[in-house]
Amino acid sequence: MNSGKMKQLLSYGFGALGHDVYYYSISTFFIAFVTAQMFAGTPHEDAMIALVTSLVVIIRLIEIIFDPIIGSIIDNTQTRWGKFKPWLVVGGLMSSLMIMLMFSDFFGLSKSGNRTLFTIVFILSFIILDAFYSFKDIAFWSMIPALSEKNSERETLGTFARFGSAIGAQGATILAIPITLFFTKGGHTQGARGFFAFGVIAALVQGISALVAAWGTKERESTIRQQGTKTNTLDVFKALVKNDQLMWLSLSYILFAIAYVATTATLILNFTFVIGNVSLYSITGIVGFIGSIILVPLFPILAKKFGRRKVLTGAIISMLIGYVIFTVGSSVPMTVAGLIFLTTPYQLVFLSVLMTITDSVEYGQWKNGVRNEAVTLAMRPLLDKIAGAFSNGIYGFVAIAAGMTGSKYVSGHTYGVATFKLYAFIVPAGLMIISLAIYLFKVKLTEKRHEEIVKELEERFK
Repeated sequence: MNSGKMKQLLSYGFGALGHDVYYYSISTFFIAFVTAQMFAGTPHEDAMIALVTSLVVIIRLIEIIFDPIIGSIIDNTQTRWGKFKPWLVVGGLMSSLMIMLMFSDFFGLSKSGNRTLFTIVFILSFIILDAFYSFKDIAFWSMIPALSEKNSERETLGTFARFGSAIGAQGATILAIPITLFFTKGGHTQGARGFFAFGVIAALVQGISALVAAWGTKERESTIRQQGTKTNTLDVFKALVKNDQLMWLSLSYILFAIAYVATTATLILNFTFVIGNVSLYSITGIVGFIGSIILVPLFPILAKKFGRRKVLTGAIISMLIGYVIFTVGSSVPMTVAGLIFLTTPYQLVFLSVLMTITDSVEYGQWKNGVRNEAVTLAMRPLLDKIAGAFSNGIYGFVAIAAGMTGSKYVSGHTYGVATFKLYAFIVPAGLMIISLAIYLFKVKLTEKRHEEIVKELEERFK
């Protein structure tokens, strides 16, 4: 492998690392901050927690409608740096600035008692954050088909990216609690100061990684890519709807993603209020990290030997076993076992879906005569954003329903463990079963079929 390709792989992988640090911070740890510290000590704490978590869900779901349009804007961008890099840099830097504000008390406004003013400021701030993050998110993951058209090269690129993502997500999971404890005065409990420090660190990592990814990657021009045409708003939605394989895969994946984040987003509640020791939450990141560094590099080998279809199926079966373990046990050993079966195979599902969505760029071009890279690849971030929005709402809902608000376990207090397990483990397991059934019966875009489509397109545009 030449130095240029290695530079691109490493740069893109580092970009993914920062990207997932940010995603984890805003989709999981931000809501932990809201429920534990943002309104601590105020007269209407539970009401404000419910309000903010509801606002986050509503804002993210409304903005999701605009993601395909954002993809169209990116597809129609023409600059000397290509169409992805400008959005990657601007979106990365602006969303990094805004996440620091999210992990503050809005200059004392959250505890001032002026709930109307806080609500207005929060809504405007979160809209700005989510809009710029959407541009960056879509631009970053849409780069893969522009960097290569070969399945093998795409899988290598996706593997490097997912390895970086795993380090970012699991590293943040491992370090989140130690960082908040260290930067909180005294170092023995989680406080607002520690949460803000975590937000600043997440912002720096994401901003720097976005710059590195833009610097180290290069789009490749080809006959197939040159056949793209500018699309208007109506064409964007037509292109998505007519791509039947993309639609079925999207339905399958959104059910899977909602199930997964409903569990992972609330695991901190499991350690805090079921096990009674929040410091053990770092185990989640350690298990996920070890599993990721083993399985992510193996993905190209497994995909080549068994095919993505069997890889994804095996991974989801393992995750269902993890749900059974979580449901029947609450001890530390059972929790660790559940984490092994549930969190480690996630990387294989993500990569299988990402590669199939990437291949659906050529499928859509073959079927509809129009190539939409960013529009098509926008579906994966869009689906994760939907899942992330629901995870924010689920966390707040479960915390209140199970009586698990606050930042520490109180001995002798009765918590709704059964309620917690119902929403965190049992319902998500049901969603995963439905997701797998849809995938097996409706998604037919295999690696072999994609190779045939690419050859047909090459012949068509000679």
